[in-house]
Amino acid sequence: MDAQSTRRTLLLSAGAAVTAAAIAADPRMTQAQNSVPLKVVSFRGFSNLSIFAAQHTGLFAKYHLAVDLAYTPNSQSQRDGLAKGETQIIHTAADNAVAMVELGKQDAVIVGGGDNGFNRIFAQPQIKSLSDLRGKTVVVDAPDTAFALLLYKALQGAGLNKGDYKVRAVGGTPQRIEAMLTDKANAAAGVINPPLSFKAAAEGLKDMGSATKGVGAYQSGCIVVMREWAQANGDVLVRYLKAIIGGYRWLFNPGHKSDVIALVMDRFKLSNDFAAKSYAVVTNPVDGFAKDGKFDPAGFENVLRLRAEIEEQWGGTPPAPGKYIDLSYYDKALAAL
Repeated sequence: MDAQSTRRTLLLSAGAAVTAAAIAADPRMTQAQNSVPLKVVSFRGFSNLSIFAAQHTGLFAKYHLAVDLAYTPNSQSQRDGLAKGETQIIHTAADNAVAMVELGKQDAVIVGGGDNGFNRIFAQPQIKSLSDLRGKTVVVDAPDTAFALLLYKALQGAGLNKGDYKVRAVGGTPQRIEAMLTDKANAAAGVINPPLSFKAAAEGLKDMGSATKGVGAYQSGCIVVMREWAQANGDVLVRYLKAIIGGYRWLFNPGHKSDVIALVMDRFKLSNDFAAKSYAVVTNPVDGFAKDGKFDPAGFENVLRLRAEIEEQWGGTPPAPGKYIDLSYYDKALAAL
């Protein structure tokens, strides 16, 4: 061996020794090296708080997961990414999973719940009531799923049927707010939720009330995967759900209130006042996050009922909900905590 080769070997050996010593001193390095990478895609909003909490408290690292969180511009892009395998997990509205199965003929499945969406309808200041939207334009994410259906139902309650107003698909909540602020012809948005609803109100848009007023219980935020991926990666999925449930528990612990508010301020770039209001919304014992991110069967039945009524799907009679749900992974995660 020549001198240069000997020197290279010594350097490599020294580097390996330093790495081994660092790992021995900090077990987190071993965890990081053995972590399973997961691409998770969601909308910007409160549905991410359990993810942020799991990141903040080191729960993903604890369960040997390397989570890469990305935001989607709209539900169609989010659904397409999951179906193509570009994403392993999405946090989305439950009706998006139904749309994947029924419209996309893709074997997606709901594996966990989360929240009712905290959905509010916002309009331009001159709109006095929802009936004033006759002949005007409303902006939505996608025209045939989730929050758009909630808006149509609310407008129906105000005496407006499809065709009495124009629908414009512009994308996620930030895009809907921007569309209303930059073009007053966009008379209302369906729908907007915190913390961006605080921004919408601060910018002068009018809160027209809850989008679920005529619906009742509603399962909005949930966790969706492809069924085939779940079957092949059950242990990974259970570990992910354990981290998410742990995140919810950390959020709901009263002793963590100041830390949660600080986290909301940091991740959403909100003032202390708006962050405190956000904390009050998500921890409300009646309308806040579901305990442990539990799935709401009654709320999901209303999701299906709404699709059957508004979109006239399934001949107007919703199917049994079990077709879209597999909570066995969630149950395993919960039982292990």
